[in-house]
Amino acid sequence: MRLGSGLRLDEDDVACAFHGDVFLEEGTRSWDVPPWDEYDVDECFEAELLRAWWEAGAERDPGVTPPDEAGTRAFPGTAALLSDRVRAALDALSGSRFFGTYSDRMMVFALKQVRRYMNEPPVWQAARARVAEEIGLDTRVVVAHSLGSVVAYEALCEHPEWPVTDFVTVGSPLGLSLIFNRLSPLPEDGKGAWPGGIRRWTNLTDPGDLVAVVNELAPRFRGVVDEFLDNGTAPHSLLRYLTAKKTGRAVAEGLE
Repeated sequence: MRLGSGLRLDEDDVACAFHGDVFLEEGTRSWDVPPWDEYDVDECFEAELLRAWWEAGAERDPGVTPPDEAGTRAFPGTAALLSDRVRAALDALSGSRFFGTYSDRMMVFALKQVRRYMNEPPVWQAARARVAEEIGLDTRVVVAHSLGSVVAYEALCEHPEWPVTDFVTVGSPLGLSLIFNRLSPLPEDGKGAWPGGIRRWTNLTDPGDLVAVVNELAPRFRGVVDEFLDNGTAPHSLLRYLTAKKTGRAVAEGLE
């Protein structure tokens, strides 16, 4: 904020809506997830999301081996062929700047997080409720990263009465068809709903961010202002996004 606008925030000016634990069994931590591998990726949503990451990674990251001709089509339907293709995708992504730090189990865990949020009502209800708990009468700006941008978007759509005026998304996968076509409310005529009563939506993306996959949200959501920045060697890093001047300026617009 100071670098981008000169404004200074106190600790009490900021709240964090945490929902990561809704994907875990009670009493467990993220390092307790099962030793998932290529045999644990389902052939529908999870495999399609993995393919989108692989193709985006091959286009943007020289460390990612591109899929062969078979890999650019839908994953094969038989279990043996599916596991072979998933193994190839996991191996390829292990060379990327972002997923290179992920073990197989954590990469599969990430796939399952997205699939569970999009498909399981208890999960999305709990996640959105965490956002609602942090919205007060003086809340003006919501900043959301990665899958959190999907959670925040749907929560804002669900509560047009909230006093939020500005929505800032960073590293957001909202434009990915696999997610976009499952949003609540559903898009109409290829356009997503405007989230609640906000007046301004700024979307910031590093073009190398393969988790976001789609760099621009304006074609999907009328009125979004897309901006690009460079997060260096960590294109999807929340820390890099939040310490960028452009992010600070976007937040400041909602507070001034």
